[in-house]
Amino acid sequence: MSDLNRGIMKFEGADKPFLVAVSAFLVLGAITALIIWALKTAYTVG
Repeated sequence: MSDLNRGIMKFEGADKPFLVAVSAFLVLGAITALIIWALKTAYTVG
């Protein structure tokens, strides 16, 4: 059993590179969107 199949990720295949990449993309995309929104709101950039 992989270490990634423990804790809250208790399902088979939780450590597949594709799923890790998709999760990372979603998280980083959301953070980027929030930063862009915050900059546009605070400084009226763009």
